[in-house]
Amino acid sequence: MIAKTRRVASCLRTTVTTDPDGRPCLTWHFDQDTLDTEAAADGWYALVTRLTPEQADAAEVLLRYKGQGVVERRYHDFKGPLAVAPIFLEHNRRIAALITVICPALLVFCLIERQVRQALGPEQIMSGLYPDNRRVRPTGRMILYHLDSLMLRPGTATSPPTILISQGVQAHLLELLGIDETRPRWLET
Repeated sequence: MIAKTRRVASCLRTTVTTDPDGRPCLTWHFDQDTLDTEAAADGWYALVTRLTPEQADAAEVLLRYKGQGVVERRYHDFKGPLAVAPIFLEHNRRIAALITVICPALLVFCLIERQVRQALGPEQIMSGLYPDNRRVRPTGRMILYHLDSLMLRPGTATSPPTILISQGVQAHLLELLGIDETRPRWLET
């Protein structure tokens, strides 16, 4: 049982005998041929795909597989920062309406992250996102976290609307996003 749970049953060989006094005696050893065969396959795994060899060779299939983490991260964003909770919908048109609302929100979320990273240049890291001031790649979640507390002072007849900034990192993020805090976009009414 222990060999099975520790996944060594395929290479562990055991023999139960009795000694001259009639007591049970257990002898065991590892099958070296089995160990060598398994060691030769270490790090290899099978990928099943619908792609034909003409569409993608083995290296391309592996690259596509390794790139799925980016897609999975976006699903995580869909459920995390966008706070999409599981709900029960009875009609297909409501499902379509929900997707119609959520997908553009995810797109804007991704575009904000992309804009900040592109504005940072090839290094794509910045400081100020964490309290210890370490340099990290900004994520959409961290960008929106820091921009969350921004406030807009409405304009009056004598002064235009202004974005009120309470942290330096907010000013830096707005600059990277190409937003002038002294001239926010405001609908003319």
